[in-house]
Parts: sequence; C-alpha cells; structure tokens
Amino acid sequence: MSKRTLRSSLLLSVALMPGAALAQGAGGQQSVSLDELSVVATTPVGAIGDSLYRGPVTQGPGGQLPVVAEPRLRGGAQPLYKIPSTVETVTAADLDVDRGTFNAVATLARRTPGLNLSDSQGNNNRLDINYRGFQASPVTGVPQGLAVYQNGVRINEAFGDTVNLDLIPPSAIQRIDVVTSNPVFGLNALGGAINIQMKNGFTWQGTDVTVLGGSDGRIAGGLEYGKMIGPWSFYFNGDGLNDRGWRYQSPSTIGRIYTDLGYRTLDSEFHLIGNFARTFFGAAAATPVDFTHVDPRAIFTYPQTTTTQLGTLQVTGRVDISPTWDLAGNAYFRRFSQQYVDGNDAEFERCGSSCSTPNALRFDDDNFPNVAFDQLRLRGANGQLINATRLAGSNRLVPYGTLDVTKTEATGYGGSLQAANRDRVFGFNNSFVVGGSIDVADYSYKSSSTLGIINPDLSVTTNPNNPTYGFVEGLGTTLLRTDGALGIAPSAVLGSNLYMGLYATDTIDLTDALSLTAGARLNFARVSTQDQTGFSPDVNGTHYFTKVNPLAGLTYRFTPGFSLFGSYSESNRAPTPLELACANPDRPCLLPNSLVADPPLKQVTAQNYEVGIRGSIPNFYDGGLLTYKVSAFRNDLANDILQLATPGNSARGYFVNVPSTRRQGVEVGAEYSRGDLSVYANYALIDATFQFTGNLSSPNNPLSTTDANGFPGQILVTPGKQVPLIPNHQFKVGFDYTVLPGWRFGMNLQAFSSSYYRGDESNLNPKLPAYFVLGLNTSYQVTKNLQVFGLITNLTNNRYTTFGTFFEPGLVANRYLVSDVRTTTLAQPLSIYAGLRYSFGADPVPMAEPIIRKY
Repeated sequence: MSKRTLRSSLLLSVALMPGAALAQGAGGQQSVSLDELSVVATTPVGAIGDSLYRGPVTQGPGGQLPVVAEPRLRGGAQPLYKIPSTVETVTAADLDVDRGTFNAVATLARRTPGLNLSDSQGNNNRLDINYRGFQASPVTGVPQGLAVYQNGVRINEAFGDTVNLDLIPPSAIQRIDVVTSNPVFGLNALGGAINIQMKNGFTWQGTDVTVLGGSDGRIAGGLEYGKMIGPWSFYFNGDGLNDRGWRYQSPSTIGRIYTDLGYRTLDSEFHLIGNFARTFFGAAAATPVDFTHVDPRAIFTYPQTTTTQLGTLQVTGRVDISPTWDLAGNAYFRRFSQQYVDGNDAEFERCGSSCSTPNALRFDDDNFPNVAFDQLRLRGANGQLINATRLAGSNRLVPYGTLDVTKTEATGYGGSLQAANRDRVFGFNNSFVVGGSIDVADYSYKSSSTLGIINPDLSVTTNPNNPTYGFVEGLGTTLLRTDGALGIAPSAVLGSNLYMGLYATDTIDLTDALSLTAGARLNFARVSTQDQTGFSPDVNGTHYFTKVNPLAGLTYRFTPGFSLFGSYSESNRAPTPLELACANPDRPCLLPNSLVADPPLKQVTAQNYEVGIRGSIPNFYDGGLLTYKVSAFRNDLANDILQLATPGNSARGYFVNVPSTRRQGVEVGAEYSRGDLSVYANYALIDATFQFTGNLSSPNNPLSTTDANGFPGQILVTPGKQVPLIPNHQFKVGFDYTVLPGWRFGMNLQAFSSSYYRGDESNLNPKLPAYFVLGLNTSYQVTKNLQVFGLITNLTNNRYTTFGTFFEPGLVANRYLVSDVRTTTLAQPLSIYAGLRYSFGADPVPMAEPIIRKY
C-alpha cells in the first residue's frame, strides 16, 4: 500500500474515531484499526484470517497524524478502491445505536441502500430481508437469493436455505459487509452475500452489563466480557429477551450465547468459537384486513409458534507461510432444530352421495377435479374414517381446523481452506487467492396434522368435548391423511446435502491506478431425499447441480479520493430439498408442512452487471469528511423459483421454475462525519420484474381467471410486471449529534414507495400503500462507567404494512363474515425502549503488540 493510500485511510479513520469512541461509551475497550472501513474481505474465508498486521502506533513529528507501520493484507482482503462492486458496511457502532431492538436486521435496514424488510410473521425478530429484490428469510418456503456467512461459515440452513439472524447476539458482531456480484461466496449469492464478522478477545476487552425494558412488556439484558492475556484471548457474550409482542398471541423469548477462545503469534492466529441459542416466537402471520380495521392487534387462527435451537462449534486458523504467502481455514459442526406449530383453517366437507361412505369427512376437491371423492376421504393414524359433525340445528359442518406440526433437524459439518499470495507478477502488484469449501448436512423432516376445531376466539383446539360445539367426533385424530395421500398426509423424510466449491481470484495492478480482477468458482451440489412414510415414494431421489461462475472487474483510481469500478459475474443456487420435494401442483405442500412427489426443478442462474463510482472528500465542511457512492446494477436470472398458492387453502402451495426475471436499479449514497456530527442519506431505485409471458396459479387473487386449458385461479404474467413486495423507491436519511459532552442524540427516516401484494404477479390489483417510519435514539454518559440510553421506533405511530397477500373469503368459524380478500401484517407501532449499560472497567490494550483486525 502506498503512502498516499495510507494518508487517505488515516483521514477517514481520524474522522470516524470520535464517533466510535462515543459509541463505545461505558462499554469495554475496542481495538481500533485505522483502516476499519477501507479494507474488505472479498472471500468468506478471508473473514477468519487476519486482514491487517499493525505495528505500534507512534506520534508523528510536531503532533501530526500518527505514523503506522505498513500493514500487511492477508487472504482475500482488499482496499475498498480495488473492489469492482458495491460494498455496504454496518459497524459495531451502528449496531449499538439500535440495541433496544435486539436485532441486527433493524440496523441493516436503517443504513443499507436498496435493503427493505418484509414482515410476514408479525414479529420483528422474524423479518425477511429484501436486498435489491433478493431475499434472505427465516421463513421456510421463501426462495432464498442471498448467501449469509458468519466467521467464514455459510449459515443458510440445510433444509430450506433459511437465514435465522435472531440466533446471533447483535452486540457480539464486529462488522457486517453486504457484498454484491461476487460468485466466490458460493451458492445462493444471486444478489450478493452478507458477511458477518464477530468480535473476539483481541478486538474487544472489558466487562459490560446491559439491561433494558420498554413497550409490549419487553425485558432484556446482556453480559459482554473480553480479555487478553499474553498470546491468549477470551470473549463471552450472552443475552436474553422476553416480551409479549405488539399483536395478540405473539410473544418472544430469546436466549443466546457466543464465545471465542483465541491464540496468536506474530505469524499465526487460531480461534475456538461456540454459538448456542434457543428462541421461541409466537408468529401469528398475516391477518384479514376486515379484522385489522377493527383492531390493529388482531390475528387470524392460532397457535402459530416457532421454537428454534442451535448449537455450533467452529475452529478457525491462519498461518503466514512466508512474507507473501498465507494459509487460512476453518472447520465447523452445526446442530439445528426447529419446530413449527400452526393452527389452520381446514377445507373439509361431508363426502356425500359421491362416496361409498356418505357421512365420512373428506378433503376439499377444488384442486382435484378429476379425483374420485373416495380418494379424498380423511383417515387417522390407525386408518380409521372420520364421520362429519354438523352444527346443531343446521346442515353446515362445525368449523374444522387442523393443528399442523413440523419439525426439522439438521446436523451440518464441513470446512474451508484458502491460500493467498501477494508476490509481484511481471513487476506488477498482485493478489492471488485459491481455495475450496465442503459443506455436508444430514437432515430429518417430519410433519403431521391433527384434526381440530376453530373456536370463536379463532384458536384451534383438539379436545373432542368442545365447550362451544359439544362433542365433535374425530377431534384429536393424529396423522391425518386422505385415502390417496392427496392434499394432506403426514411426511417423514431423511436426506442429505453435499455442497462443494473450488475458487480462484486474482487482482493485478496494471498501473498505479488501474486494477484488474478476474476469477471463477466451481459449485457442485448433491441433494438426496428419502421418504419414510410410503405415501410419497417419488420423493426418493438424488439431484445433482454443477456450474462454473466467472468474475471479471476493473477499478480505476483517478485520485486518492475518487475511483470508478465495474464488473460482470455469474452466480447460481441449487433448489433446496423443500423446493425439490414440493414442485407438483397436483400434490401441494402445506408450507412448510408436507413433502410430496415432484418433477425436478432446475437450478437458478444469474448474470450480474454493475458499474459505479465511490470517493471521499476530506475537509469538506468544517473539517469533516464526505464519502459518497453511486452505482447501477442489473441481475438477469434464468429458471428463477417462485412459490405459488393452490385453491382451497392459502397455507398450501408449491414451487415452480419460471423462464426469466430481472433485478436492476440505481443506488446513490453519501455520509458526512465531523466527529461530533454524522449525517447520512441514500436513495435506491429497485426495478424487479418478470421477463416472460405465462400463467401462474393465484387462486385467491380476486382478478384471477380460468385459462385456456380449463384451470381456474390463473393470472397472466407478461414481461415488465413487477415482482411483489419490492418497493421501487427507497429513501433513507439520518443523523447523530453530540449535543453536550456525553450526550448523543440521533434520528432517522426511512421511506418506501408502494409495492404489489404477493399473489398479484399480474399487477392488476391496488398496491400496498407507500409508507415512512421515523426513529429516534439517544444516550447519555452519566459517569465513566454508567450510560443510559433510549430508542423509539415508529415515532409517529404510522399504521403501515410491509407484507400482504390474498386468501379465500367467507364465513370464518361460522361466526365472522370476511368479504375482503386482502390479508396483511401490520408493522410494529410506536415502541419505546430504555436501558442502562454499566462497565466494570476495561483492560488496557497492550499497544506494543500488533493489533489485529479480522475481516
């Protein structure tokens, strides 16, 4: 790195230091790398090796800027100006501002251009991330388009590629980078990758205790401890939360522990890492708007609860083989378990004269027009038929429901190995990285339905002696199935995934200003499933997917504070086991409940284009630093995977490939930092569209029709139609200001344009309305050790929604007439949180030793 580069980096770091120190407040001491934001890991393994070696910091002559020993970059770490794509970074100080939310997703949404949240669960710990039109979601069944890494390990779960960021303590996060157009991050990196680097005892020392409380009965607390003794370090972070939620039947209970034991020498570093968590959420999903117009806290049928447990162990290491070669790697073991309990409306009918047993209960035939009714009769675990029960004095049946339970367990293990070299090539500065990864997972998946009844309060219970309807035959019958195992049947599946990757990238400085990056990654995926019930033998199978994804990019640095970048890359994702086993519209899945036979799905492939500028202007105003970026992008996808609904039950659906979709847009962002003041603003135009002509199933869409083949509930999609739930226009602005010594005050605004409902891919219905949300945060340093803080979300108490879809109207529980087909999840209302943080003092960082910043 040249002296000119160092000076530019130092100017940036000096501007950022006061804000970082203020954010640290009563907290423990954190090692500060002067190039914190100017160096980024371009490979996931690079995040676990040391990116920088820092010699002792010494004062320059005459009290000038510090003189820092020339840093050594390791692994895939590159200066930001050499990266030919967009990088968005959220730091520990950013996360600290939002600590009342107890969720890192809130900070990502507040700061990152082109990123919006979609809340289908009614719980702010279970939010979908939409970045440039691609999703990372904790909800099984949502097509996932982002790869997520924690300390160099991919944490998209084995069964459905879901992402559960609620299992990670936000206060243990050192840094989050959102990296676009880089196939080195492997499967699912269609729209990019979220790279999370955690704290350790080398980067954070001290003892902090935090307690907070606030709206909806929230009580939370955390303990953070870090210490360094000679070449050893230890870090511990544990937190817990309990609240009742802002909607009925929507409580949250969280317990998380993160630990790190580290050892390092001048040329090596190793870490033993543990992450353990248990969460319980009442996630009551979307509610008919007829209900929320009466009571914003209203929900539909319940219970709907999710219980998740995680235990993971990881070993990471880095060794400098020579002054220009280094080797880094990791190995991990991950155990994941999740149980979902879901009370649903049931589309059951009396069999009638078309059956050999007229009084038997059968499944609704709307989606099975050519199937004999006898094949749709319901049976229990012992093969017994169930007689239908009528309401007293009526021909109508009692309001049947089902209590559906799914359980997913997965054991994953694997590792990565990477070598990096920075020898000059033909006299040019050069950075070469080669590596590989292997991820193996064995999983089991079970689902079953128990016959229940919908009570007047919309709860689904299974006791046959019902206080409202009297004795109802068959309630409590487990392992429901139809004679033909159509529509509803228990499932038990064993399976395994094998993902392997080989990659190589090279960045060469063709001149002092021009850098060329080229590389590729080979992805191999094997997905195997075995049916254990005998109801779905076609689930048995092994699927293979292979693709080579190239990368090419250029950066040109006109001045130390202004550079241009552009890149082309390709990426892919393999269908998940859930998608592969649920791709047949004749045998839909109770998402995420059932697995059935399938026609094979194709892998999704993407061609990615991006161009942009980035830069910084020191001493822009009153000694402050202005940073800015402008970028334009396009992602063309082939064989994109969509989740579609089926008639009769909005909870049931299946997956299909569609020929092509496109995400394109423009992002503009700027930030001004002056030490006591930080101001940011960004805007994103996201144009996510379908690029094919064809019919899709959306039976509850009020404008759906019957297609030429006689299939009802169809909508026509043509090129240019918008992908639902993605606002075209997104604007964010915020500031933090030190009002008085020790008192920090900040506000932020997020504004989003309207978007289409899920299920309205034809774009014929009115949209979800545009909305804005205003937040406020503040902290005051009472003493050196004690800090008080506060946070307000949705300051103006706007009533808005980020998720909407359609459902079948009618009489619910034989009591509530629902005529509006729209069902939405209202976002979190005005919420106020306040807390204390006390530090028991920080151990001094021995500055005579090298400070290691790991990216």
